[in-house]
Amino acid sequence: MLNIPLMSNNIIPADIEALIAFLRTSNRFTNGPKVREFEDAWSDWLGVRHSLMVNSGSSANFITMSVLRDLYGPGEVIVPPITWESDLAAVFAAGLTPVFADVTLHNLALDEAAVMRVLSPKTRAVFLTHVLGFNGLSQSMLDLLAQRGIVLIEDVCESHGATFQDKKCGTYGLASNFSFYYAHHLSTIEGGMICTDDEEFYQRCRLYRSHGLLRESSDAEFKSAAAAAHPDLNPEFLFVVPGFNMRSTELNAVVGLSALTRLDENNQKRCRNFELFLSELDPSRYYTDFDLAGSVNYAFVVMLRKPDPEFFSKLTSCLSAEKVEFRRGTAGGGNMARQPFVRERMTDFDPTLLHNADFVHFYGLYTGNYPDLDSGKIHVLAQLLNSI
Repeated sequence: MLNIPLMSNNIIPADIEALIAFLRTSNRFTNGPKVREFEDAWSDWLGVRHSLMVNSGSSANFITMSVLRDLYGPGEVIVPPITWESDLAAVFAAGLTPVFADVTLHNLALDEAAVMRVLSPKTRAVFLTHVLGFNGLSQSMLDLLAQRGIVLIEDVCESHGATFQDKKCGTYGLASNFSFYYAHHLSTIEGGMICTDDEEFYQRCRLYRSHGLLRESSDAEFKSAAAAAHPDLNPEFLFVVPGFNMRSTELNAVVGLSALTRLDENNQKRCRNFELFLSELDPSRYYTDFDLAGSVNYAFVVMLRKPDPEFFSKLTSCLSAEKVEFRRGTAGGGNMARQPFVRERMTDFDPTLLHNADFVHFYGLYTGNYPDLDSGKIHVLAQLLNSI
C-alpha cells in the first residue's frame, strides 16, 4: 500500500524552536515588530515595495477586492473558474461583478483568448490565479491588459516562487495575494500577504486590515488631511473605510521568518518531483503537456487525456485503495461556476460553457507533492496509474 498523504508537515522542529525562543523573550504577541520584519523579508524575497501581512489568504483576497472597488469604482472583474472560493466571495463582497473566462489545460490558468471575449467597458480588473504552483502568465495576456488599460490582480496563494520570464509571479499586477496556510509552500500555520508597488493601494489596505482606522495608515500627509476633514471626530478613532480585524500575530510571523529560509530549496525539490512524475506517466492515457516553465508545483496534477467517466472512476477507486490522498477537480474542487453560492448569484450563467474547466472538474484531480516525498514512491505511483 502506497499510503501517500495529501500533505506533509510544513512546520519543522527549527520553526518550533524559533517560536519557543520568541515566547520566552517577548512580551508582545499581537501584530508588531516581528510582523513588520516578516513583511520586509517577504518584500525583499518577492521583489516588491510593500507587503502587508494578514490572518489568511482569504482576508488578503477580501481586502484587495475592497480596495480595488474603492480606487477604480464598481464594475466587472474577470475571474477563472479554477480557483479558490474566496476569490469569488471577495469579488461579491466588494460589490463587484465576477465574469468567468475559461482556462487553458497547460497551466489551468486563464486563457487570454477567453479573457478577450469577455472584456467590456465595465471591466475593472482581471483576477488571475496561479494554480497549484503553475505560472499562469503569458506575454500576450500582459500585452492585452496593457493595451486595454485593465488592472491585473494576481492570486499566488498556491504558487510561492513561481516565475514568469525570470521574475516572480506576484510582481506583475497592481497587487498580489499569498496564503500561508498549513499545506502551502511556506506556512505560518494560518496567514496571508498582500503585495504591491502602489503606495495608495498599500495605504488603503492598511486601513482595511485593522477596522478601517485612520491611525493604521503610515502616510502622515493623508492622516493629517483626513483628520482635518473630520474635526468632530477623534483622529485615534476615525474609521475611514469599513474594515475588520484581519491582523496577524507575532507568532505567525516568527514561523514565517523561519520557514522563508528554506523556501527556495524546497521549491527546487517540488519541481524535480513533478518532472519525475510526469516523465513516468503514460501520455496516451493522461494529460502530460503541462507548461512547467517557472512552475513550483505543490501537487501532482492527474488529468485524463480524454473524457472517460468509467476510467476516472477506476482511477479514484485505485488511489483510495492504496491510501493515496487526492482531491477531485484540482484547485477548489473544479469548476467554481458550478458551486451553489455562485449559481444563486449568477442565475443566468451556464457553467457548462466553460469547457476546459468542466473537463478539469470531471476528469482531473491532484495528489500531494512535498519536499520529503520519496522518489521511489513517485515511481510506484506512476506505475500504479499506468496499470489501471
